[in-house]
Amino acid sequence: MEQKTDTTQLLRALSNQMADAVERIGSALVLVNGRQRQPASGIIYASDLVLTADHVLEREEDLTIQTNDGRTLPAQFVGRDLATDLAVLRVADLGNAVAVAADEPARVGQLTLAVGRAPGDGPMASVGIISTVGGPLRTGRGVALERYIRTDAIPYPGFSGGPLIDTQGAVIGVLTTGLVNGVALAIPFAIAKNIAETLTKQGYIKRGYLGISSQLVHLPAVQRAGRSQEAGLLIIKVDEHSPAQGGGVLVGDILVGLDGHAISDAEDLQLLLAGDRVGKTIPVEVIRGNSLQTLQVTIGQRN
Repeated sequence: MEQKTDTTQLLRALSNQMADAVERIGSALVLVNGRQRQPASGIIYASDLVLTADHVLEREEDLTIQTNDGRTLPAQFVGRDLATDLAVLRVADLGNAVAVAADEPARVGQLTLAVGRAPGDGPMASVGIISTVGGPLRTGRGVALERYIRTDAIPYPGFSGGPLIDTQGAVIGVLTTGLVNGVALAIPFAIAKNIAETLTKQGYIKRGYLGISSQLVHLPAVQRAGRSQEAGLLIIKVDEHSPAQGGGVLVGDILVGLDGHAISDAEDLQLLLAGDRVGKTIPVEVIRGNSLQTLQVTIGQRN
């Protein structure tokens, strides 16, 4: 009888803790009105700035958000990144608390809550565990997402743009169903905030461009030119007037390294082409014949 009482008390304590977690994130959770059908959710991640999912914004004007205390406020579109399905809105005089990031990385098996805001009903939540922490992930837009989180917590309609939180109410990731055929994923909050900060500064994310077509090939030990990696990218086409052509890349080369990092597949390449490397001249390593050659290529920007 005593053991049953102890178990009941533990369950009650856990239940209260999860309810407290939803209440804690509530002030940083907003309703986003950016499409005709179901509104979506958003997270106040900095003063007067809201992070949400890009696919829930069908327009860039006449946007509004609704706060936890019932205020409806106009929102200014700041920027969007189609590749990661993230967008940023600016809301003047928002005044609400800012979401707190989880201080530990997501772990498989961790108990989590998916949270969203419904029109007129306040926050909604579902509970589950983190089933996968993976990456890189091909998003279908020619870009690989460095890291992603998958949970079996149910993302109800309108949850996209809302937070995946831990049992303390801290944000683990940003929920979206707009990346891979409607599958519910979360973008780790640290990555999402970095993207949001870049969008706030310039309205878009730089994506690198080499101007090649390639296919994955296995590298026999005798053809690795002293490298340890077992695969590379065989160049099957070099676009005219492209950065690759300007740097001397040839059809038949096997791309094995970029800026000091090994490239074993196309996802490695996409990750390395993002961000600060755009516009810079960097070393690109190729196996030509049976010898390793280092070329200097200025990374272009994908339109």
